[in-house]
Amino acid sequence: MSHSIETYLILSSLLAAIGVYGFLERKNLIGILISIELILNAASINFLAFNKFISPDKGVGQVIVLFIIGLAAAEVTLALSIIL
Repeated sequence: MSHSIETYLILSSLLAAIGVYGFLERKNLIGILISIELILNAASINFLAFNKFISPDKGVGQVIVLFIIGLAAAEVTLALSIIL
């Protein structure tokens, strides 16, 4: 079963919308961090989708996603250390 780029972009936009809604509606810091994670995951899906369908070099999108995962881990670590 082959997926088109629109499928990935719709999934990514749904994740981003849920993340933004959660970011704006949550009052506690843990809920806000989870919402930020959803937004970063939506960006990762976008990078991988465009990498799969458009980019001639298949490693570029994967490297960018690894940086996003590292950024998300650092963000959560810093926020949780401030909480504790």
